[in-house]
Amino acid sequence: MISSQTIRSSIEELSSITKVELCVIDLGGEEVASTSEKEFLDASIITSFANSPVDSQVIGDVHLFKVLDDGSPAYVLLAKGDSEHAYMVGKIGVSQLQSLIVAYKEKFDRNNFFQNLLLDNMLLIDVYNRARKLKIEVSLPRVIILVETGVSKDNTAQELLGGMYGNHSGDFVTAVDENSVILIKTLTKGHSYEEVHRIATTIVDMMNTEAMLNVRVSYGAIVDELKDLSKSFKEAKMALEVGRIFYAEKKVNAYNTLGIGRLIYQLPESLCRLFIDEIFGGKEVPDDLDEETLNTINKFFENNLNVSETSRQLFVHRNTLVYRIEKLEKSCGLDVRKFDDALTFKIAMMVINYMKYLETKRGN
Repeated sequence: MISSQTIRSSIEELSSITKVELCVIDLGGEEVASTSEKEFLDASIITSFANSPVDSQVIGDVHLFKVLDDGSPAYVLLAKGDSEHAYMVGKIGVSQLQSLIVAYKEKFDRNNFFQNLLLDNMLLIDVYNRARKLKIEVSLPRVIILVETGVSKDNTAQELLGGMYGNHSGDFVTAVDENSVILIKTLTKGHSYEEVHRIATTIVDMMNTEAMLNVRVSYGAIVDELKDLSKSFKEAKMALEVGRIFYAEKKVNAYNTLGIGRLIYQLPESLCRLFIDEIFGGKEVPDDLDEETLNTINKFFENNLNVSETSRQLFVHRNTLVYRIEKLEKSCGLDVRKFDDALTFKIAMMVINYMKYLETKRGN
């Protein structure tokens, strides 16, 4: 149902223009909104009118009107003033409120539709039938952009996102849990993943600037049919989770750029353990190494195994860097100066991070 604040704004604007006092009462006789502090009529008279078969009535200088929702009374509107003028203003007010009811119902219905669509709670025939009733185009390129806020029961992110990408642009903003917001972004035929990435980056910056929210954003594949949005949603969820495990430094993760992280994420835990045992045996695993050594190796990888550039960026002597690398080789048996060993070590660290994530998940 429409919020009382929306109803109040509507009748106050109309009253300020027409100079007619207006009041909206619910079917239980409770005041919803009014432009006057004085009581128009006794509550019993209004409830009696609401239950009567007529749609309008005049009692003294007060005009009573029923505000209908699908043919049934939803509210009673009172207009106080000159007979003909007040009657005309009252009819305008009824029309305005009934239009608001239709608009809010449509918004609710669309929200309900998209939530069920994303969660795969609808049959294919129902998808097309409801989309037609809600006037939603079924054959347009769209993508799911998932925004994880990490803040429960806070509508700030959804309101900000709705302000940027509202229904007027063919987009829709909804949510299926308390910690994230979903943007269903409608694209043009020429849109590429680069454009989607730019939108995702803009969302991160906007949330940080406008709401001081440190969000993570992911997106799935671009789909051409409405029915495939659930697939894009699942991909966006996977991208968000894979990014959290393997690419924690990145604020935006795309399903089509997850790389080896996607492969590891889909491995059974038993196979991960077998891989770690095979690579390290009884030797020290990377998880047990000191932070200085791990930071050194990560910087070494960032510089494509270039010893000179890595030592320069770490502000250490070349021999110091070589010493740390050799220390790693003695502890776990891998010489990361060699490409094959460096690749093995990199994958092993990702597998270990994934196993730690699984343990944390079980603990929760």
